[in-house]
Amino acid sequence: MGQFSDLINWGTEQTFGQAWRPTVNQTNMSINIPQTTREYHLPKVDGYHNLVVQEAPLPAPRAFEVLVKVHAVSLQYRDLMVATSKYPLGQKPNVVPCSDMAGEILAVGEDVRTWAVGDRVCANFAVDHVYGELTDEARLSALGAPIDGVLTEYKVLPAHCLVRVPEHLSYEEGSTLPCAGLTAYNALLGPVPLKGGDTVLVQGTGGVSIFGLQFAVASGATVIATSSSDEKLEIARQLGAAHLINYRKTPDWADEVMRITGGKGVKYIIEVGGAGTLMQSVRSIAYGGWICVIGFVAGGGDVSQLPTAVLTRCAMLRGIVVGPRVQFEAMNELISAKKLKPVVDKVFAFEEAKQAYAYLESQKHVGKVVIKVSKD
Repeated sequence: MGQFSDLINWGTEQTFGQAWRPTVNQTNMSINIPQTTREYHLPKVDGYHNLVVQEAPLPAPRAFEVLVKVHAVSLQYRDLMVATSKYPLGQKPNVVPCSDMAGEILAVGEDVRTWAVGDRVCANFAVDHVYGELTDEARLSALGAPIDGVLTEYKVLPAHCLVRVPEHLSYEEGSTLPCAGLTAYNALLGPVPLKGGDTVLVQGTGGVSIFGLQFAVASGATVIATSSSDEKLEIARQLGAAHLINYRKTPDWADEVMRITGGKGVKYIIEVGGAGTLMQSVRSIAYGGWICVIGFVAGGGDVSQLPTAVLTRCAMLRGIVVGPRVQFEAMNELISAKKLKPVVDKVFAFEEAKQAYAYLESQKHVGKVVIKVSKD
């Protein structure tokens, strides 16, 4: 029956009735509960220029749900793919895009015991992926593609998908955690956590790679960072990267990795390029190392020799689609303990969503691009 039998099909069936419309929170302070929300939709999928704002009825939270005021949303490369119908895992028509947000609870359903009005929360990327490995059912509950996402002023969510925003983070910073943060954490501190003294290679300076750099440094690992920009590499150095490789100046960067590591290779690789970089990653990996594939931004490449190369290095090639809620909670414990601060490159207003997408597409950013939804 799945992880929560009473919550099956939450993502594909929501109640829009008005049976329960709370106006008072646990502290007896009156709260004005909105009846509608402004939200972005993608009526066409040949580019983010099709984004339009629509006013939609706001469903009343059911017994096990909460109503969240969305304060900030962060963008992923995935959002660009959804906007052009290139996302390989499927999407619904006229979808409300985006998966990552941080917000404030305005109302809770009558059976919710773990959350209160005023709590600052994020939603997990796949709302029904609570623990364990990803399943087909959980994958279909991913926000911003199979089900409507969070680029909206208000969102009703199941209570079981929420995690608390670390106290030292702003809403803008907290919004970067669900996808980029958790993907990097799962890669480096998932089934076989890295150890102090390990060497980690992070490709590029996008959201996942920057989080990977921060988590690796916080865990006592040595980080090698690659980028096409010396300016971006300088930011990686400031964040703790010990070695920097400009792959435009050093296109055979695997040779440089092996030189840096004395011929041993690295224990972990945050692989964002896909087929275009995989063969160099295999050449860079240590015996028994982990190549964590989280994207494919480098385009195509010849991977016909990949099975032999992976076997020769006794390496593990692991695909990662974010992670479960319980892992999100563990990640936030590390973030809180180390007082880690996500790198937010630029913040756009809710009305500037198209400009935010364009800036993400330009690849000028380091870390995360954020849309500030709430003006207060």
